[in-house]
Amino acid sequence: MTPEPRSTLSVRDLLPTASLGLRARRMRALLSGLGIAIGIASLVAMLGVTRSSQGALLAQLDRLGTNLLTVVNGTDAAGGEQLLPDTATAMIGQVPHVQAVAPTAKLPGTNVYRNDRVKAARSGGRSVRAADATLLTTLDGALLAGRFLGDDDAPVTVLGYDAATTLGITGATGSDRVWLGGHWYTVVGILQPFPYAPELDQSALVSFGSAGHLLGYDGHPSRIYVRAQTEYTAEVAGLLAPAANPEHPSEVSVSRPSDALTAQLRVRRSGAVLMLGLGAIALLVGAIGIANVMVIAVLERRTEIGLRRALGAARAHVAAQFLTESLLLATLGGVAGIAVGAAVTAGMAMSRGWTVLIPPEALYGGLLVSVVAGAAAGLYPALRAAHLPPTEALRTA
Repeated sequence: MTPEPRSTLSVRDLLPTASLGLRARRMRALLSGLGIAIGIASLVAMLGVTRSSQGALLAQLDRLGTNLLTVVNGTDAAGGEQLLPDTATAMIGQVPHVQAVAPTAKLPGTNVYRNDRVKAARSGGRSVRAADATLLTTLDGALLAGRFLGDDDAPVTVLGYDAATTLGITGATGSDRVWLGGHWYTVVGILQPFPYAPELDQSALVSFGSAGHLLGYDGHPSRIYVRAQTEYTAEVAGLLAPAANPEHPSEVSVSRPSDALTAQLRVRRSGAVLMLGLGAIALLVGAIGIANVMVIAVLERRTEIGLRRALGAARAHVAAQFLTESLLLATLGGVAGIAVGAAVTAGMAMSRGWTVLIPPEALYGGLLVSVVAGAAAGLYPALRAAHLPPTEALRTA
């Protein structure tokens, strides 16, 4: 008796056969793959945006350094800065391991306006602070335009970034003047933003000499920036309060601006975990959608399955066909999701001035996850198709 020839199915034949259902029902395939695409796009975008934003924060930490400290003598009932003793700057400068000290003083009741016709009540939150030439180097800041203050008493001002934007001043050629404390001041510089010193962004800075000569400054600083040797930062922080105000050290507040950036990193990491969880849920929904579509496809194609089995196709070949179809659907959705997630990351990063950073594991991991989801979604429909009796399948023809 001549044995029945063994049925074979090569990879070359498997891919066209498996893609037949997708090509025949393109809209259904598109909608089914959309769930996987949304899940993978969410995962890639969240990992990419989180890494890019963290990279920007870490770059700020590098520029700021963890050795910058600020000293403030408490606040009043309205949250305003209180004055420190007039000896605070000199005393802090004597603390061991202090590298630089830059005092500033917020001038109460003094605001800056575009001209002398603006009502005093419409200050827009723009304050006036006295500062000296050491402020820019102590903060490791930079100018957007013009120059910084000197030690003279000339009526000139350097505007913080937000203050300049609000006043509509974009350059520092010496032709722009502002109305400040009842006097005309020439704008000689504009600061770049200080993410770790936002109080400066909304301020107009004048020299201590000018503040004392024209604005009634009494010599008491309100906020002092201190740069310490990095390895002694904690030790210096513990000595600043008694140095600034020996009689009432408990009234002095010492903080480190880098702590706020570190806290932002922790918050963004926890938020990323939450969003990754939501992306995983979207991916699960997409996988369930593919499984549902594949089960319906098996029911709709019972005649095709029965005919193939009657012509000699083995159960394994039928199972491979439907499993490969599910894998193709999920893989195409995964590739589309990776492209969308990368585009979203790039768009958000460039709009905020970040360096675009997409972790490599988000790319190949996203593809791997989509393949695994497709395999899991297609396993049951493939086994169901393989175990469908040919006679029962052909009976529906």
